[in-house]
Amino acid sequence: MSMERPFSQTEAKGFMTGYLDALALVERLHRLLLDVVKDEFERVGVLDINAVQALLLFNIGDNEVTAGELKTRGYYQGSNVSYNLKKLVEMGYMHHQRCEIDRRSVRVRLTPRGREIRDIVASLFARHAEGLEAKSVITAEGIEDITNSLKRMERYWSDQIRYIY
Repeated sequence: MSMERPFSQTEAKGFMTGYLDALALVERLHRLLLDVVKDEFERVGVLDINAVQALLLFNIGDNEVTAGELKTRGYYQGSNVSYNLKKLVEMGYMHHQRCEIDRRSVRVRLTPRGREIRDIVASLFARHAEGLEAKSVITAEGIEDITNSLKRMERYWSDQIRYIY
């Protein structure tokens, strides 16, 4: 069993500063992602859908899911999932159908119109991936490192929620 040396006060202060900077960056990146998606939809003339709804369609993809499944997969939190699903059905981007087994549960899937939105987002992300790589903004290894670090942080936070109370 390895014994790790505890942080000195100076190191702990530095780690805390870095942690807070990382949290602020994650929050800014999320808001910026929404702005980038919104800008793309304005550019292509799709004005009846917002960025959150577009990402919801992108994440559903070719699957048929319930709102609960979207939450458990980690795509969305809170009551806004149900609200956005309802709006997307009303606007013709999604089909909905009551589950045969559990009549309280509604399964949703994309309509052809919803798949068009998903394809716009997929194309946007593909262009960005190509640009990031072509301009050497980040390497495949760098993306993998970031993703692995964020997954470890996600597991840690999830454990805090589950086991603190």
